[in-house]
Amino acid sequence: MRTLSLAWLLGKPTAARRAPMLLTAGAYGLVSALVLTTIAGALSFNRIQNELSGMYLMLAGLACVLLIVPLAVLGSAAARLSARSQDLRLSTVRLLGGTPGLVLGITVVESALVAFTGAMAGIALYAGMAPLVGMIQFQGSAIGAAIWLNPGIIALVVLGVVLIAALSSGFGMRKIIVSPLGVRNRSQTPKPRWIRALIVVGLIAGISQAFSMISVFKDLAVMLAVLLGGFALGVGALNLVGPWAVGLIGKAKLKKAETPEKLLAARMILENPAQAWRQVSGIAMTCFVAVVGGSGAALMNMAGTESSPGSPDALLSADVMTGVIITIVVSFISVACSTAITQAATTLDRAELYAGLNMLGVQRSTMEKARVGSVMGPVIGVGLGSIIISGVLVLPLAGMAMIFAPLSVAIILGTLVAGVLAVRGAVALTSTSQTLKLVRID
Repeated sequence: MRTLSLAWLLGKPTAARRAPMLLTAGAYGLVSALVLTTIAGALSFNRIQNELSGMYLMLAGLACVLLIVPLAVLGSAAARLSARSQDLRLSTVRLLGGTPGLVLGITVVESALVAFTGAMAGIALYAGMAPLVGMIQFQGSAIGAAIWLNPGIIALVVLGVVLIAALSSGFGMRKIIVSPLGVRNRSQTPKPRWIRALIVVGLIAGISQAFSMISVFKDLAVMLAVLLGGFALGVGALNLVGPWAVGLIGKAKLKKAETPEKLLAARMILENPAQAWRQVSGIAMTCFVAVVGGSGAALMNMAGTESSPGSPDALLSADVMTGVIITIVVSFISVACSTAITQAATTLDRAELYAGLNMLGVQRSTMEKARVGSVMGPVIGVGLGSIIISGVLVLPLAGMAMIFAPLSVAIILGTLVAGVLAVRGAVALTSTSQTLKLVRID
């Protein structure tokens, strides 16, 4: 009861807390709405009753697997922002004699309440989007009423969002020890080691080999498990090697730095490569999706030209293209939002750095250029690396001709360019003049 009452008193939005709290709740709302819409879209394929029903369910499952990480990145970014915005108040609680358990309880309760509020808003957003999404056609007919989920599934999604928020905030607090005097002692961030790259090379080689043997499996369920499991492991491999690769990019930029802002940007990357990776991981996932979707669209497009107009096979080609576009759009939304939220959380994390630079007379424009450079610097390299890894996985399934087909190349390049622009736009929205007010530099 004491924890709940303190969480209620400390959780009231002040002028300094209102912006991060609204941003966090909005992120959870968007995650909830997108997850509900994605699940509803996948389950709607149960209405298809022909020889291609298994194919549609497999493609829907693949889309869900590919969207899990971008949505998870968005949710974890919201959790980090919520935790960072609480640091000052939690220091006050410790100064007044609060135990670590009490501080942890306040953090978990407040994060869960913000997530629940956001999830409720997400349900409203899902309900507002459902009529429009229901107009999308697959196999020649609109999704219609199939877009509406069972209340039990909606409740499970809300529960999942709240649990993820609570667990993320709880584990995040384990890395921050608040002393009785309110001084935060942060442990040294471990640097990613090259062994990650070796593990990923072996993992990608194994997945590629499994994909090349997929024709051996006669049972559709086994084939589906191999495909979904393989791509899920591929996404996991991307997240494993990502921080190490971003660290390499940071070192290269440090050697070439000729101006204060470039030097500071490189140092920001190298300070915490894992954090720098989280800021650009969204575009890596989107490019991964683009290669898989682009190759599949090119393959289905070729198959569709050989089918009679209006046949299920011909409709499948158009439906795959529709699914690819929807998946990439959802991924784009996640990328832009997670980048903006991660930037706000990173600003709070670097409050002391920005305050120190400000007192040393470093111009605001220099800090802004360094902040932008720390995000945009690794973007192209991360996107290209993701395209290569995804291409290696898709090669045994679609072949080189489909990967480099005009339609596939257009989707991949268009996604990379649009992803870079989305990240740049998100960074611009969290400009220094806005976000640094949260750390009381102004």
